[in-house]
Amino acid sequence: MIIMNQQMTQLVLPVLISFAISVILCPIVIPFLHKLKFGQFVREEGPQSHLKKAGTPTMGGLIFLLSVVVTCLFFMKESPDIIPVLFVTLGFGLIGFLDDYIKVVMKRSLGLRAWQKMLGQFLVTIVFAYYIVEKSSLGTATYVPFYGEVTMPMPLFVIMLFFVLLGTVNGVNFTDGLDGLATSVTVIVATFFTVMAIGLGSGISPITCAVVGSLLGFLLYNVHPARVFMGDTGSLALGGFVAASAYMLKIPLFIPIIGFIYLFEIISVMLQVSYFKLTNGKRIFKMAPVHHHFELCGWSETRVVAVFSCITALLCLVALMGIK
Repeated sequence: MIIMNQQMTQLVLPVLISFAISVILCPIVIPFLHKLKFGQFVREEGPQSHLKKAGTPTMGGLIFLLSVVVTCLFFMKESPDIIPVLFVTLGFGLIGFLDDYIKVVMKRSLGLRAWQKMLGQFLVTIVFAYYIVEKSSLGTATYVPFYGEVTMPMPLFVIMLFFVLLGTVNGVNFTDGLDGLATSVTVIVATFFTVMAIGLGSGISPITCAVVGSLLGFLLYNVHPARVFMGDTGSLALGGFVAASAYMLKIPLFIPIIGFIYLFEIISVMLQVSYFKLTNGKRIFKMAPVHHHFELCGWSETRVVAVFSCITALLCLVALMGIK
Protein backbone atom coordinates (compact mmCIF):
# COMPACT_ATOMS: atom_id res chain seq x y z
CA MET A 1 0.00 0.00 0.00
CA ILE A 2 2.86 2.38 0.88
CA ILE A 3 4.60 1.64 -2.45
CA MET A 4 1.35 2.21 -4.33
CA ASN A 5 0.84 5.53 -2.56
CA GLN A 6 4.35 6.59 -3.54
CA GLN A 7 3.72 5.68 -7.17
CA MET A 8 0.44 7.58 -7.19
CA THR A 9 2.18 10.61 -5.71
CA GLN A 10 4.82 10.48 -8.45
CA LEU A 11 2.03 10.48 -11.03
CA VAL A 12 -0.35 12.99 -9.50
CA LEU A 13 2.25 15.52 -8.34
CA PRO A 14 3.61 16.42 -11.83
CA VAL A 15 0.04 16.89 -13.09
CA LEU A 16 -0.89 19.19 -10.22
CA ILE A 17 2.35 21.20 -10.33
CA SER A 18 2.25 21.76 -14.08
CA PHE A 19 -1.47 22.53 -14.03
CA ALA A 20 -1.00 25.11 -11.30
CA ILE A 21 1.91 26.77 -13.11
CA SER A 22 -0.01 26.86 -16.38
CA VAL A 23 -3.13 28.33 -14.77
CA ILE A 24 -1.08 30.97 -12.97
CA LEU A 25 0.92 31.90 -16.08
CA CYS A 26 -1.99 32.24 -18.51
CA PRO A 27 -3.56 35.43 -17.03
CA ILE A 28 -0.06 36.91 -16.72
CA VAL A 29 1.36 35.99 -20.13
CA ILE A 30 -1.78 36.53 -22.27
CA PRO A 31 -2.08 40.30 -21.49
CA PHE A 32 1.69 40.56 -22.00
CA LEU A 33 1.38 38.99 -25.47
CA HIS A 34 -1.52 41.37 -26.15
CA LYS A 35 0.62 44.33 -25.13
CA LEU A 36 3.45 43.22 -27.41
CA LYS A 37 0.88 42.77 -30.20
CA PHE A 38 1.80 39.13 -30.71
CA GLY A 39 -1.52 38.59 -32.49
CA GLN A 40 -2.50 35.68 -34.68
CA PHE A 41 -2.30 36.16 -38.45
CA VAL A 42 -5.36 34.62 -40.11
CA ARG A 43 -5.16 33.54 -43.75
CA GLU A 44 -7.78 35.17 -45.96
CA GLU A 45 -8.24 31.91 -47.88
CA GLY A 46 -9.26 30.13 -44.68
CA PRO A 47 -12.83 29.85 -43.36
CA GLN A 48 -14.45 33.29 -43.16
CA SER A 49 -15.56 32.56 -39.58
CA HIS A 50 -11.88 32.56 -38.56
CA LEU A 51 -11.23 36.14 -39.64
CA LYS A 52 -12.56 37.38 -36.30
CA LYS A 53 -9.70 35.52 -34.60
CA ALA A 54 -7.13 37.89 -36.06
CA GLY A 55 -5.25 39.60 -33.28
CA THR A 56 -5.82 36.89 -30.67
CA PRO A 57 -2.49 36.40 -28.86
CA THR A 58 -0.41 33.55 -30.25
CA MET A 59 2.87 31.94 -29.10
CA GLY A 60 0.92 30.68 -26.08
CA GLY A 61 2.88 27.46 -26.33
CA LEU A 62 5.47 29.26 -24.22
CA ILE A 63 3.06 28.93 -21.30
CA PHE A 64 2.81 25.16 -21.20
CA LEU A 65 6.44 24.70 -22.26
CA LEU A 66 7.59 26.72 -19.27
CA SER A 67 5.19 24.78 -17.08
CA VAL A 68 6.59 21.45 -18.32
CA VAL A 69 10.22 22.54 -17.90
CA VAL A 70 9.74 23.80 -14.34
CA THR A 71 7.85 20.65 -13.36
CA CYS A 72 10.49 18.36 -14.89
CA LEU A 73 13.22 20.05 -12.86
CA PHE A 74 11.69 18.49 -9.73
CA PHE A 75 11.89 14.95 -11.18
CA MET A 76 14.91 15.04 -13.49
CA LYS A 77 17.34 13.52 -10.98
CA GLU A 78 15.22 10.48 -10.16
CA SER A 79 13.87 10.09 -13.73
CA PRO A 80 16.69 10.89 -16.20
CA ASP A 81 14.71 9.26 -19.05
CA ILE A 82 12.69 12.45 -19.30
CA ILE A 83 15.74 14.42 -20.50
CA PRO A 84 15.75 13.22 -24.15
CA VAL A 85 11.98 13.77 -24.39
CA LEU A 86 12.38 17.25 -22.95
CA PHE A 87 15.23 17.98 -25.36
CA VAL A 88 13.16 17.08 -28.41
CA THR A 89 10.13 18.96 -27.07
CA LEU A 90 12.14 22.13 -26.46
CA GLY A 91 14.16 21.72 -29.66
CA PHE A 92 11.09 21.71 -31.87
CA GLY A 93 9.49 24.34 -29.64
CA LEU A 94 12.44 26.64 -30.36
CA ILE A 95 12.02 26.15 -34.10
CA GLY A 96 8.34 26.99 -33.73
CA PHE A 97 9.14 30.04 -31.62
CA LEU A 98 11.51 31.41 -34.27
CA ASP A 99 8.85 30.79 -36.92
CA ASP A 100 6.20 32.58 -34.84
CA TYR A 101 8.53 35.45 -34.01
CA ILE A 102 9.34 36.10 -37.65
CA LYS A 103 5.66 35.93 -38.64
CA VAL A 104 4.22 37.93 -35.76
CA VAL A 105 6.94 40.35 -34.71
CA MET A 106 8.90 40.82 -37.92
CA LYS A 107 5.65 40.74 -39.96
CA ARG A 108 6.96 38.22 -42.49
CA SER A 109 3.86 36.13 -43.08
CA LEU A 110 5.65 32.95 -44.16
CA GLY A 111 7.89 32.82 -41.08
CA LEU A 112 11.03 30.71 -41.37
CA ARG A 113 11.90 29.69 -44.88
CA ALA A 114 11.12 26.05 -45.67
CA TRP A 115 14.80 25.04 -45.79
CA GLN A 116 15.50 26.77 -42.47
CA LYS A 117 12.64 25.00 -40.73
CA MET A 118 13.61 21.65 -42.24
CA LEU A 119 17.27 22.11 -41.29
CA GLY A 120 16.32 22.84 -37.69
CA GLN A 121 14.03 19.81 -37.55
CA PHE A 122 16.72 17.57 -39.02
CA LEU A 123 19.32 18.76 -36.50
CA VAL A 124 17.06 18.02 -33.52
CA THR A 125 16.16 14.64 -34.99
CA ILE A 126 19.82 13.74 -35.62
CA VAL A 127 20.73 14.44 -31.98
CA PHE A 128 17.78 12.38 -30.74
CA ALA A 129 18.59 9.52 -33.14
CA TYR A 130 22.20 9.53 -31.93
CA TYR A 131 21.02 9.29 -28.33
CA ILE A 132 18.62 6.41 -29.03
CA VAL A 133 21.16 4.40 -31.04
CA GLU A 134 24.42 5.16 -29.23
CA LYS A 135 23.67 6.31 -25.69
CA SER A 136 20.48 4.60 -24.58
CA SER A 137 19.83 0.94 -23.80
CA LEU A 138 16.70 0.91 -25.95
CA GLY A 139 18.37 -0.50 -29.05
CA THR A 140 16.24 -1.02 -32.14
CA ALA A 141 13.54 -3.09 -30.44
CA THR A 142 10.05 -1.89 -31.34
CA TYR A 143 6.59 -3.08 -30.37
CA VAL A 144 4.40 -3.98 -33.33
CA PRO A 145 0.68 -3.47 -32.57
CA PHE A 146 -1.13 -6.76 -31.89
CA TYR A 147 2.03 -8.76 -32.62
CA GLY A 148 4.78 -8.18 -30.12
CA GLU A 149 8.33 -6.89 -29.87
CA VAL A 150 10.65 -7.11 -32.87
CA THR A 151 14.23 -5.98 -33.41
CA MET A 152 14.61 -3.85 -36.50
CA PRO A 153 17.74 -3.58 -38.70
CA MET A 154 19.65 -0.45 -37.73
CA PRO A 155 19.38 1.36 -41.12
CA LEU A 156 15.63 0.77 -41.29
CA PHE A 157 15.21 1.84 -37.67
CA VAL A 158 17.03 5.15 -38.23
CA ILE A 159 15.17 5.92 -41.48
CA MET A 160 11.86 5.20 -39.75
CA LEU A 161 12.83 7.42 -36.80
CA PHE A 162 13.35 10.40 -39.11
CA PHE A 163 10.13 9.70 -40.96
CA VAL A 164 8.07 9.25 -37.77
CA LEU A 165 9.53 12.22 -35.91
CA LEU A 166 9.24 14.73 -38.75
CA GLY A 167 5.85 13.39 -39.83
CA THR A 168 4.40 13.54 -36.33
CA VAL A 169 5.68 17.06 -35.70
CA ASN A 170 4.12 18.37 -38.88
CA GLY A 171 0.93 16.38 -38.30
CA VAL A 172 0.40 18.05 -34.93
CA ASN A 173 1.19 21.39 -36.56
CA PHE A 174 -1.61 20.90 -39.10
CA THR A 175 -3.98 19.78 -36.32
CA ASP A 176 -3.57 23.12 -34.55
CA GLY A 177 -6.24 24.92 -36.55
CA LEU A 178 -9.28 25.09 -34.27
CA ASP A 179 -9.71 26.37 -30.73
CA GLY A 180 -8.56 23.65 -28.37
CA LEU A 181 -8.17 20.93 -31.01
CA ALA A 182 -4.46 20.11 -30.79
CA THR A 183 -4.57 20.70 -27.03
CA SER A 184 -7.48 18.32 -26.41
CA VAL A 185 -6.18 15.55 -28.65
CA THR A 186 -2.67 15.72 -27.19
CA VAL A 187 -3.94 15.64 -23.58
CA ILE A 188 -5.47 12.26 -24.38
CA VAL A 189 -2.33 11.02 -26.15
CA ALA A 190 -0.15 12.15 -23.22
CA THR A 191 -2.46 10.30 -20.83
CA PHE A 192 -2.05 7.17 -22.95
CA PHE A 193 1.74 7.55 -22.72
CA THR A 194 1.47 7.81 -18.95
CA VAL A 195 -0.46 4.55 -18.76
CA MET A 196 2.07 2.89 -21.07
CA ALA A 197 5.01 4.23 -19.07
CA ILE A 198 3.58 2.63 -15.93
CA GLY A 199 2.83 -0.66 -17.68
CA LEU A 200 6.23 -0.89 -19.39
CA GLY A 201 8.20 0.35 -16.39
CA SER A 202 9.56 3.41 -18.19
CA GLY A 203 10.81 6.48 -16.35
CA ILE A 204 9.21 9.09 -18.63
CA SER A 205 5.94 9.37 -16.69
CA PRO A 206 6.95 12.67 -14.98
CA ILE A 207 7.08 14.50 -18.31
CA THR A 208 3.98 12.81 -19.74
CA CYS A 209 2.09 13.79 -16.58
CA ALA A 210 3.54 17.31 -16.75
CA VAL A 211 2.28 17.67 -20.31
CA VAL A 212 -1.18 16.48 -19.25
CA GLY A 213 -1.35 19.02 -16.42
CA SER A 214 0.09 21.93 -18.38
CA LEU A 215 -2.24 21.36 -21.34
CA LEU A 216 -5.28 21.10 -19.08
CA GLY A 217 -4.36 24.47 -17.59
CA PHE A 218 -3.75 25.93 -21.04
CA LEU A 219 -7.03 24.50 -22.33
CA LEU A 220 -8.97 26.71 -19.91
CA TYR A 221 -7.86 29.66 -22.05
CA ASN A 222 -7.53 27.85 -25.39
CA VAL A 223 -11.02 26.35 -25.52
CA HIS A 224 -13.51 28.05 -27.87
CA PRO A 225 -13.61 31.01 -28.01
CA ALA A 226 -9.87 30.93 -27.49
CA ARG A 227 -8.19 33.73 -25.58
CA VAL A 228 -4.76 32.49 -26.68
CA PHE A 229 -3.34 30.23 -29.40
CA MET A 230 -0.34 27.96 -28.96
CA GLY A 231 1.20 28.93 -32.31
CA ASP A 232 3.97 26.91 -33.94
CA THR A 233 5.84 27.32 -30.66
CA GLY A 234 3.38 24.95 -29.05
CA SER A 235 2.32 22.69 -31.92
CA LEU A 236 5.85 21.78 -33.03
CA ALA A 237 6.86 21.20 -29.41
CA LEU A 238 3.89 18.88 -28.86
CA GLY A 239 4.73 16.97 -32.04
CA GLY A 240 8.26 16.47 -30.76
CA PHE A 241 6.93 15.35 -27.39
CA VAL A 242 4.60 12.77 -28.95
CA ALA A 243 7.24 11.25 -31.22
CA ALA A 244 10.03 11.26 -28.62
CA SER A 245 7.78 9.71 -25.95
CA ALA A 246 6.72 6.98 -28.37
CA TYR A 247 10.35 6.12 -29.08
CA MET A 248 11.33 6.12 -25.41
CA LEU A 249 8.49 3.63 -24.86
CA LYS A 250 9.46 1.67 -28.00
CA ILE A 251 5.99 2.16 -29.50
CA PRO A 252 6.50 4.46 -32.53
CA LEU A 253 4.39 2.09 -34.65
CA PHE A 254 1.45 2.90 -32.38
CA ILE A 255 1.44 6.55 -33.47
CA PRO A 256 -0.82 5.91 -36.50
CA ILE A 257 -3.37 4.53 -34.01
CA ILE A 258 -3.19 6.95 -31.09
CA GLY A 259 -2.25 9.85 -33.36
CA PHE A 260 -4.74 9.01 -36.09
CA ILE A 261 -6.05 12.59 -36.05
CA TYR A 262 -2.55 13.96 -36.66
CA LEU A 263 -2.13 11.49 -39.52
CA PHE A 264 -5.58 12.26 -40.92
CA GLU A 265 -4.82 15.99 -40.93
CA ILE A 266 -1.49 15.77 -42.74
CA ILE A 267 -2.73 13.19 -45.26
CA SER A 268 -5.74 15.37 -46.05
CA VAL A 269 -3.38 18.21 -46.98
CA MET A 270 -1.19 15.94 -49.12
CA LEU A 271 -4.21 14.47 -50.92
CA GLN A 272 -5.78 17.88 -51.47
CA VAL A 273 -2.63 19.41 -52.94
CA SER A 274 -1.85 16.38 -55.13
CA TYR A 275 -5.41 16.03 -56.43
CA PHE A 276 -5.63 19.78 -57.08
CA LYS A 277 -2.50 19.68 -59.24
CA LEU A 278 -3.43 16.49 -61.06
CA THR A 279 -6.97 17.62 -61.92
CA ASN A 280 -6.24 21.28 -62.66
CA GLY A 281 -8.12 22.73 -59.74
CA LYS A 282 -10.52 20.06 -58.46
CA ARG A 283 -10.67 19.28 -54.73
CA ILE A 284 -11.34 16.21 -52.60
CA PHE A 285 -12.21 18.21 -49.49
CA LYS A 286 -13.96 21.55 -49.29
CA MET A 287 -10.84 22.80 -47.52
CA ALA A 288 -7.74 21.23 -46.00
CA PRO A 289 -6.61 20.41 -43.36
CA VAL A 290 -9.65 18.22 -42.89
CA HIS A 291 -10.98 19.96 -39.78
CA HIS A 292 -11.84 22.92 -42.04
CA HIS A 293 -13.75 20.55 -44.33
CA PHE A 294 -16.05 19.60 -41.47
CA GLU A 295 -16.45 23.27 -40.54
CA LEU A 296 -17.60 24.06 -44.07
CA CYS A 297 -19.99 21.10 -43.86
CA GLY A 298 -21.74 22.95 -41.03
CA TRP A 299 -20.03 21.53 -37.95
CA SER A 300 -19.19 23.97 -35.16
CA GLU A 301 -15.62 24.19 -33.91
CA THR A 302 -16.62 22.64 -30.60
CA ARG A 303 -18.26 19.70 -32.36
CA VAL A 304 -15.16 19.01 -34.46
CA VAL A 305 -12.96 19.16 -31.35
CA ALA A 306 -15.31 16.88 -29.40
CA VAL A 307 -15.55 14.29 -32.19
CA PHE A 308 -11.81 14.26 -32.90
CA SER A 309 -11.08 13.96 -29.17
CA CYS A 310 -13.52 11.08 -28.77
CA ILE A 311 -11.94 9.29 -31.73
CA THR A 312 -8.51 9.73 -30.16
CA ALA A 313 -9.70 8.40 -26.80
CA LEU A 314 -11.28 5.33 -28.38
CA LEU A 315 -8.21 4.61 -30.50
CA CYS A 316 -5.98 4.92 -27.42
CA LEU A 317 -8.08 2.19 -25.83
CA VAL A 318 -7.60 0.09 -28.96
CA ALA A 319 -3.85 0.70 -28.77
CA LEU A 320 -3.78 -0.52 -25.16
CA MET A 321 -5.16 -3.83 -26.39
CA GLY A 322 -2.44 -3.94 -29.04
CA ILE A 323 0.45 -4.37 -26.59
CA LYS A 324 1.70 -7.96 -26.43
